[in-house]
Amino acid sequence: MSRLFNCTATAVFAFALILSCALAAATPASWSDPSPHNQGFVSVNGVRLEYLDWGGSGPALILIHGSGDNAHAFDDLAPAFIDRFHVLAYSRRGHGLSAAKPPYDTVTLMEDLRGFMDALGIAKANLVGWSLGGNEITAMAATHQERVARLVYLEGGYDWSDPEYKRAFDAYPSRLRDTPASAMSSLDAYRSYERAMDYTGLNDMRRVEAYLRESIVIQPDGSVRPRISKEVMDALTAALWTNPSRDYTRVSSPALAIYSESMIDLNVADPESRADALAWERTYMAPFRAKSIARVRRELAQVSVMTVPGAHDSFFLTSREQVVKAVRRFLGVSAR
Repeated sequence: MSRLFNCTATAVFAFALILSCALAAATPASWSDPSPHNQGFVSVNGVRLEYLDWGGSGPALILIHGSGDNAHAFDDLAPAFIDRFHVLAYSRRGHGLSAAKPPYDTVTLMEDLRGFMDALGIAKANLVGWSLGGNEITAMAATHQERVARLVYLEGGYDWSDPEYKRAFDAYPSRLRDTPASAMSSLDAYRSYERAMDYTGLNDMRRVEAYLRESIVIQPDGSVRPRISKEVMDALTAALWTNPSRDYTRVSSPALAIYSESMIDLNVADPESRADALAWERTYMAPFRAKSIARVRRELAQVSVMTVPGAHDSFFLTSREQVVKAVRRFLGVSAR
């Protein structure tokens, strides 16, 4: 998930365990990533970055994930654009198989993006930023306008440095904050937990299998641990509050801002967790979302805004057809 809360959400794990046997049976012991991409590495701005290349012909379309995620978040989405674009994604520093090397501020991450484009010989690109990836694409379009064609914010049209978001972050319910140890007992348990907490509306967990596998490290005893260390997650979180406010007024590129209906999955099975999630969403996130939408409408010179069903972590999977159609239309190509 996009771990803007420095953790995975949690809940009573009994429900997730019910799913584990069925989901385990659906995943063979010998597994390979079915998404049609090549993996590569580049050294840019003093850091080694992992990237995925789905190929395709036409202008470059670069997908940038959020905090706590990795480039495999787009395994399911990226192939929808390869008929008209050269589609790539990279794991931001500290994420996936990219090197964990501070600092993690927006300026540094923007320079990582610019270096990535330079290394691959990309003079100009369409940029898609999911969640915290909206920071890089905004900064890139504001600072290096000649390198950016169009911007797509996938639940990325928020200024995460806003004190109002900090209040929401600090108020996040403790019941939802920490991943239970039982969820980390095995890959199957972790997958089942994620299904129960973040992907209740997803029809097939195989669509996020590579993403989940790169989010963890499997230990010799079969248990798993987060791939991103607590030290790195703490540094990523700290950078949220010290980044300068976004300057949308310097962005001249046309933009599409897609928002999901909720920040967190409101359909978890545990009633108390569901009640906590709904209360937090209504009290904190709904007002911040409304404020954020009003701001992008006011400050971005050329922006279209839309809202789709789903939650922050999974909406471009559960509402994939609607998202793909909107992005293709915005980028000037017809639906497939």
